[in-house]
Amino acid sequence: MRGRLGKYDLHSFVVMPNHVHILITPTIEKPKLTKSLKGITAKRANQMLGLTGTKFWQEESYDHTVRGGQEFERIAGYIEQNPVRAGLVHRAEDYRWSSASRTQD
Repeated sequence: MRGRLGKYDLHSFVVMPNHVHILITPTIEKPKLTKSLKGITAKRANQMLGLTGTKFWQEESYDHTVRGGQEFERIAGYIEQNPVRAGLVHRAEDYRWSSASRTQD
């Protein structure tokens, strides 16, 4: 799935109560992409939460270069199983805010 602005291809994701995981293939430099994603999502999240102007994201983020297909599949599974490991659902596909979900809007 290509991001709306064409800056990345989205492969898997999960939005957890206190963090986010995404598996993407960037089409621009990672620092530019990170700045863009954090800026756009912070603005929207703060608007939704009535916290406009409040710092939303931590300064640092963790990124990792995926080196092959087997590692890619392992990471995608880790991302989609995150809500199960956290005890939020019994099956990954039951968690609405994930690429594993069958009920996404």
